[in-house]
Amino acid sequence: MIKRTFSDRLADGVNIVLLAVIGLSMLFPFLHIFAVSFSSLKDVLERDLILWPREWVTDAYQTIFASNNFVRSLAVTAYVTIVGTVVNLFFTATMAYALTRNALGQRAILMMVVFTILFSAGMIPTYLVVKATGLINSLWALIIPGAISSFNLIVIRQFFLSIPTELNEAALIDGANELRVFYSIILPLSKPSLAAFGLFYAVTHWNTYFAGILYLNNPSKWPIQVILRQIVIVNEPTAALGAEVMMMLENPPPPVTIQMAAILVATLPILIVYPFLQKHFAKGVMLGSVKG
Repeated sequence: MIKRTFSDRLADGVNIVLLAVIGLSMLFPFLHIFAVSFSSLKDVLERDLILWPREWVTDAYQTIFASNNFVRSLAVTAYVTIVGTVVNLFFTATMAYALTRNALGQRAILMMVVFTILFSAGMIPTYLVVKATGLINSLWALIIPGAISSFNLIVIRQFFLSIPTELNEAALIDGANELRVFYSIILPLSKPSLAAFGLFYAVTHWNTYFAGILYLNNPSKWPIQVILRQIVIVNEPTAALGAEVMMMLENPPPPVTIQMAAILVATLPILIVYPFLQKHFAKGVMLGSVKG
């Protein structure tokens, strides 16, 4: 064993303390949001900084879950996230595998993919394309325009290239076609990488709001982040949740508790999903980022 010097132990101690402080600083906003969302009106008015509620009150959560607009937006976001992630992984993986084959025009297509990383069409041309394809006011407008991420495509392609070609050749000799090789050999070996980039895609879909504002004219199709924007930034919880919900309550909770409860509910699903994919996360990204 290598003998550790005093300077090594001191450096480790400083790193641990520093990382602990950084971790607590990141945890602090979540603790504040959690505490305010369960606080009473009296507690909110008396204290500027709340880290733990004096009296546990669930009025804010009862209010947002009594709103059809809020519950429907959660369902819309869940649908877009699940379907969008499946679409993303399907098209990204199939195109990445196709670009690993020695096919005619492969290099030209790959250069076009790289070109889109450096230059984008912009908001107005993209909107015109979405409008021309009839996707305005459709949930597919949140999925189809970003079906393939160029960066993720290149990294997954690099991972496919790192898989030994002998596996492909052996399967082809045994009579398998390219599709059989892809689904029976390549995809099972690519689970860590696909899980990592599936998480990237899912987080992107769950947090999308600008595309919802741009392409969806019907408020009933708005995802949760658009509703959250109306509640927090525009500061119109009554308009976002529905006036009938606020009128049903004799003593409606203060807007700040509604805002914090909405933020917590909108953030929690991704925080729950992440631990299940964490074991694949670092391995998947590293496998696709190094050639060989």
